Amino acid sequence: MSLSWLKKKPLRIGLGAKRIMMSGGKAVELQSGEDWRGALGALPEILKSHRGNEASVVLADQFARYALLQHNDAVKSPEQWLALARHRFGALHGAVAADWEVKVTQTAPLGARLACAVDKELVQALISAFVNAGVKLIAVQPFLVAAFNRIRKTVGNGSCWIVVEEPGRLTLALLQRGAWVAIRSRRSDERWRVVLPEILERESAFLGLDQPCTRVIVCAQGEFNPEMVSYRELALAWE
Repeated sequence: MSLSWLKKKPLRIGLGAKRIMMSGGKAVELQSGEDWRGALGALPEILKSHRGNEASVVLADQFARYALLQHNDAVKSPEQWLALARHRFGALHGAVAADWEVKVTQTAPLGARLACAVDKELVQALISAFVNAGVKLIAVQPFLVAAFNRIRKTVGNGSCWIVVEEPGRLTLALLQRGAWVAIRSRRSDERWRVVLPEILERESAFLGLDQPCTRVIVCAQGEFNPEMVSYRELALAWE
């Protein structure tokens, strides 16, 4: 029998196609691959020194698909919302959506619900990798969702852009009065920090906003200089 007053914090892993990030700022660069298979292949070596521990995984947004389901009084049960989400993904992406694992969550009492889809094969392979390594997988979330969960108290019922940066990609989410309004993804390069104000201005025009949203929360994987842009808030979603 052993007694310990300290509990080790769960390992946190960020899984991307070209990079795996871990708690404490450690990172493993992947030589090739544009999908999740290369990252899953590198996981056993990373996990072997963490047998018996707990871990949570943050999936790169490039592995996830998002959709917003507007409030509908006729849709009441979780099963009905899930069926609606599956229908939406099928309409947007075709037959391939049948092979996706779909989750739906409420974002505000009368606001849009957030639907997220991930390849079932990815979820199954992820679970198998952790079981084989003897590491307990306690949570799996896409990057945008994980970032929002960390800053949701800061956002509250306010309005803001959430900007999530991954290598070569930005995910943009607009919240107005605490409700999700839009999610957009786009490719980016190393200049994204400089041109971000222009990007958000174009997205605002595309959405037809009466007034631009000037509060921006940036969730970046690297250094971000707030003096480069006139943002009110800044949040690093990785540590």
